Amino acid sequence: MSEYWVVDVQKAQVIAFKIIANRGSERLTESQVLPGLKVALLEEGLRRSRQTDNTEVGNWFLEEVRGNPQ
Repeated sequence: MSEYWVVDVQKAQVIAFKIIANRGSERLTESQVLPGLKVALLEEGLRRSRQTDNTEVGNWFLEEVRGNPQ
């Protein structure tokens, strides 16, 4: 399984696609390579990184991924 992401840091936007053999691609809202990782979570992390220290954003992200939102 393969996918690719287009990241626009300026707009805090992530567009993810899975690659479909011989048929192109399909847009994703959740990674299939990294199960459970939602594109919206990545976008929220990008938005937070504009206002918050990267260490805090990293800690927030890890808590979200672990399922223990602060």
